[in-house]
Amino acid sequence: MSSPSHLALVPFVSVKNMMALVHHIGLETFLTELTDEIEADFKRWETFDKSPRLPSHSDVGVIELMPTSDGEHYGFKYVNGHPKNMRAGLQTVTGFGVLASVDTGYPLLFTEMTLLTALRTAATSAMATRHLARKGAKTLAMIGNGAQSEFQILALKAVCGIKAVRLYDIDPSATQKCADNLARSGIELIHCRSAEEAIEGADVITTATADKNMQTILTDNMIGNGVHINAIGGDCPGKTELHRDIVARASMFLEYPAQTRIEGELQQMPLDHPFTELWQVITGQALGRRSEDEITLFDGVGFAIEDFSALRYIARKITGTSYFEHLDMIADPDEPRDLFGMLARAKSAS
Repeated sequence: MSSPSHLALVPFVSVKNMMALVHHIGLETFLTELTDEIEADFKRWETFDKSPRLPSHSDVGVIELMPTSDGEHYGFKYVNGHPKNMRAGLQTVTGFGVLASVDTGYPLLFTEMTLLTALRTAATSAMATRHLARKGAKTLAMIGNGAQSEFQILALKAVCGIKAVRLYDIDPSATQKCADNLARSGIELIHCRSAEEAIEGADVITTATADKNMQTILTDNMIGNGVHINAIGGDCPGKTELHRDIVARASMFLEYPAQTRIEGELQQMPLDHPFTELWQVITGQALGRRSEDEITLFDGVGFAIEDFSALRYIARKITGTSYFEHLDMIADPDEPRDLFGMLARAKSAS
């Protein structure tokens, strides 16, 4: 058993060390392993505490806490969403996370989660696509070429075998940025001038737009039979990306209904609109795609179990490496009841 002094020093993964760890593992390997980690936790979905994230909304964005526990570990993520930040040269989404021991309540890991959220979001889309897209899907339409796009594309390449990507963003410089970043990825990249052009011939469509409004990035007449859609941009109340007729026509799969009902494409639909929880497909309790012509829709808003999976993955991967530092975060008096004495002695020592 670890000594109290050891437990008081919490492993911390900075942005610098997170980037170094990803490159040490290899980005596509990281995404593949993280996809498998999330899927393993979805297979034990019923063991987790579950609740919708706790949001604090303002006129300019949202700040949220996303907690869960499997009875052995507790994890949470702090995350924001501020679309206006981009105009000031700031990230739209930032985050950090904590993994703790349920047995002691002591934190076991503190880590940046701005990068890690992008990675786990991409891994979750890849997991959904692996279970819901037609076999042999090779072409992706990536609509919204901002901070999430490259991660989405590389996860679908690594996990699902995507070979060609049709890119579109209302800002052509975002598309160029994405194409430049992936120039050596081995993926065929096609610049498109509209969403309609981007989805031509696509087997999988991923929408990842940031505007905090009710949008219709895709309309019903644009969507042909057999495609799989990852709608991941509609992640707060009043924010959607798909025309409701697409949602009505597709077979919908989602993470946690109580959260998706508030935040996802599902918020457009009546209370009796049918859906399937993704964990039930992964465990074999429900069917995924039923036919080649079926339109499948993953209404992905992001859920705390995915962050929990990412936290545990990082905690395991940093073991025995130099990709973290220790933070002196927990008070550690010689006598657990003498917190004041520890403070008093610190004054004498100074």
